[in-house]
Amino acid sequence: MTDSTLLKPESLHQWLISDRPSSRRQAALGRAYGGCRTFARNRLAMVGLFIVLALIGVAIFADLLAPYSAYIGDLRTTRLLPPSWAHWMGTDDQGRDIVSRLIHGSRITLFVVVLVAVLAAPIGLLVGTVAGYAGGLVDATLMRITDIFLAFPRLILALAFVAALGPGIENAVIAIAITSWPPYARMARAETLTIRQTDYIAAVQLLGASPWRIVLRHIMPLCVSSVIVRVTLDMAGIILTAAGLGFLGLGAQPPMPEWGAMIANGRLYVLDQWWVAAAPGAAIFVVSLAFNLLGDGLRDALDPKAAK
Repeated sequence: MTDSTLLKPESLHQWLISDRPSSRRQAALGRAYGGCRTFARNRLAMVGLFIVLALIGVAIFADLLAPYSAYIGDLRTTRLLPPSWAHWMGTDDQGRDIVSRLIHGSRITLFVVVLVAVLAAPIGLLVGTVAGYAGGLVDATLMRITDIFLAFPRLILALAFVAALGPGIENAVIAIAITSWPPYARMARAETLTIRQTDYIAAVQLLGASPWRIVLRHIMPLCVSSVIVRVTLDMAGIILTAAGLGFLGLGAQPPMPEWGAMIANGRLYVLDQWWVAAAPGAAIFVVSLAFNLLGDGLRDALDPKAAK
């Protein structure tokens, strides 16, 4: 098919959905195109994607979008004001605008989510694929270590690590990452046990590829899609764990506008000045729901068994 033919939308569509691709590039683009179409048909997933993209945009342009300072308030005139046109979600006990603090707090939320995903997912993927391919003593040792981490509730284990490392947002990220990788390892191992029995892996072994090359170049890429879906679905849990640490005073420290710490600050006024705790609670709920919807859509799009 010539480039001029590909410029036509109808021809490009037929080229992408062809069940007999003529090249690896066409096959890869066809799979991506099919996944995008499946994802786009899921309206709830599109809603989740829109909210997540909005969160990213708000975090990037927080300095421009925030109407007031997130750290400075006026105790004489703006303390604990109810929602109004001047302060859409009211003010807190320090006279700070809650909307501005929520906007700046989105940066902390994204910082935690991204760093935990970058740290935990590769560790779990590597441990799971190595254990599944090596088998024997290596598999037993790595999986028993994984079982030890899975035996404790994530928040309790994160509390233990933060208590040892000290309070702070960086230590909270490390603690959450340490407690988040075991499910990814379990998933990667399960898929590796199936993949290593395929003719594809047997052919690579006959060509003389080393075990590390087989794991890194031929097994791990096949497990990435499932791990991405699991990471997206776990984003809500990561946000809640970070908020829980912040609520207990072990995460982001004052005066940082972290959503969990904002709820903790507002619990003293929850009966009379309900908006102080309700606003960050609603933000956590909406963002967590968005990541769950996004994860459901990605699972349908990236799962080949779900293809019609």
